[in-house]
Amino acid sequence: MTQRRKKRHAAPQVRVLLGSAVAIGPGKADLIEAIGRTGSISAAARDMGMSYRRAWELVDTMNRCFRSEVVRTSTGGSGGGGAQVTAFGHDVLQRYRAMEQKAAQSVAHDMKGLASLMRKSYRA
Repeated sequence: MTQRRKKRHAAPQVRVLLGSAVAIGPGKADLIEAIGRTGSISAAARDMGMSYRRAWELVDTMNRCFRSEVVRTSTGGSGGGGAQVTAFGHDVLQRYRAMEQKAAQSVAHDMKGLASLMRKSYRA
């Protein structure tokens, strides 16, 4: 299991809620990108260091929250199954990444000030 470790630093995170469900957030956006790279939920899950079940649940939540499929899956068989990010899913991802960038830019000054009040490192 290869889990990518991101350098820890203070940063704002954007999550878009539909009721109590997170329709999309940083982890789901990363999962969409991994599925796009690998063509598979299981390969994307391995790449991200999560279980297939967890990745599938995240995809299912996204597909339920949005009016069209973000990720389309095909069942296995002689050629195997797979997953692909739909055109709609690419649009969702592009809009989300733009929101992340705008949010980070808009709070950059305040984030720098807040980060200066934080410890150098913290391990949960």
